[in-house]
Amino acid sequence: MSAPNVSFEFFPPKSETMEDRLWDAVERLQPMEPGFVSVTYGAGGSTRDRTHRTVKRIAEETRLKPAAHLTCVAATREDVLGVVGDYASAGVRHIVALRGDPPTGMGTSFEPHPGGFESSVELIAGIKDAYSDQFQISVGCYPEPHPESRGWDEDIALLKAKQDAGADRAITQFFFEPEIYFRFVDLARAGGVHMPIVPGIMLQANFNGLKRMAGMVKATLPDWLHERYEGLDEDSETRDLVTATVAADLCRQLADEGVEHFHFYTLNKAPLALSTCRLLGLKPQNRAAA
Repeated sequence: MSAPNVSFEFFPPKSETMEDRLWDAVERLQPMEPGFVSVTYGAGGSTRDRTHRTVKRIAEETRLKPAAHLTCVAATREDVLGVVGDYASAGVRHIVALRGDPPTGMGTSFEPHPGGFESSVELIAGIKDAYSDQFQISVGCYPEPHPESRGWDEDIALLKAKQDAGADRAITQFFFEPEIYFRFVDLARAGGVHMPIVPGIMLQANFNGLKRMAGMVKATLPDWLHERYEGLDEDSETRDLVTATVAADLCRQLADEGVEHFHFYTLNKAPLALSTCRLLGLKPQNRAAA
């Protein structure tokens, strides 16, 4: 396979130590020349201010193109669009528009903020109305049924509504078998979704943590994946090797069927992302910086 196009997701730091790890990851991954790097919100918008600071610093101090996660949670329309305006002033030109998880946690009902956007579709339309084509807009999607799913017809209709409101691409929740992605893409195309659907690739080497994450989003962890990590609870080095190999193997299988862009959920761990990229033949453009 030829070297792929990649993008990376980071999360905003909660402590000085975590901030050091984040900026180490940013510095080390910058030479891979990703198409963009996204910065997440915490559940219920809990890291909003840290997300804003992180995105602005990336825009100001690096040559990376940051994409800011933005949700409908716990804010009025005016507040949300004010944040978008701040990003525009800082030179940010990419928003990842999400409804967001309920502040009371996944599994509870989402209640829009009074005067706020009621859905990601409304959020996308609001950004487009206020800022025209100043921003690229990415959105999320689930290649397996969302925890709140009422069936594929509604899921695909929602994704198409995001596209029709102005979304430029969709990025999937993580998965581990290529058939899951391709089945979803076929359903989306049949439902009129033509925007790129970028596979999200998880780089979580802590298998117990991965199981918790998968449980929250209803992602399938196949039996063979359990077997790969069996007996490695106390062996972090081997877990890292397994994680990079599993991710690279998945990307190769997707690439064999024509997929050209991969979005890596890095968890702010540069070595795993670098190892995976190397296994895919992607090398840094500035060796001294890597």
